[in-house]
Amino acid sequence: MDEKIKIFLCEDDENLGMLLKEYLQTKDFAVDLFPDGEAGFKAFPNNKYDLCILDVMMPKKDGFALAQDIRKMDPEVPIIFLTAKSMKDDVLEGFKVGADDYLTKPFNMQELLLRIEAILRRINGKKSKDISFYQIGKYAFDTQKQTLTNDDEVTKLTTKESELLVYLCINMNEILDREFAVNTIWKPHHDFYQFAARSMDVYITKLRKLLKDDDRVEIMNIHGKGYKLIAPVEPKS
Repeated sequence: MDEKIKIFLCEDDENLGMLLKEYLQTKDFAVDLFPDGEAGFKAFPNNKYDLCILDVMMPKKDGFALAQDIRKMDPEVPIIFLTAKSMKDDVLEGFKVGADDYLTKPFNMQELLLRIEAILRRINGKKSKDISFYQIGKYAFDTQKQTLTNDDEVTKLTTKESELLVYLCINMNEILDREFAVNTIWKPHHDFYQFAARSMDVYITKLRKLLKDDDRVEIMNIHGKGYKLIAPVEPKS
């Protein structure tokens, strides 16, 4: 039996905290709830957590200060901030101290769940991302050098092109979820999600053009879901 994903939740609003804890438990997460930043700071070293959800405005120690302390103890654990604020400076401060995502209250529980699942998929995909080379039809994709080679023709990819192609290769011949790709690669604040999504569409078009010389290779648009890279071969390390 798989061990449950363990979530560190720090929220000073008692009603919201319990609501979040109970909701996430129904989704099969293990959740530890703490009422303020100081209590959370004292408890964090006692367990190994897979993800943190921190309210920004808390007594004794706010979410930003707590996140900085958590980063000293565990530089890798993902952090999602919850806040009633929506000012640009607060968003920037959140990402500056190491946020992986940021939700402004009030928010939909389903939206929080989707953000959590996207982050966890990114973490689980790290081993796959460590693959240095993918063969995409007659193209050789070097993820480290960010190059796409067809015979003797070498094309240097931009960082965003390379990141997007990596995720398409990880999910080769399967659907790459559109929302997951936008949030993972572009990491937009929710106010800029549509801009980021349109930007990703532009990059998909660029990748299609780069792969057009092999008619066995195709990036399909799966309506309402995402994209699928169709290719005849498996990645190799």
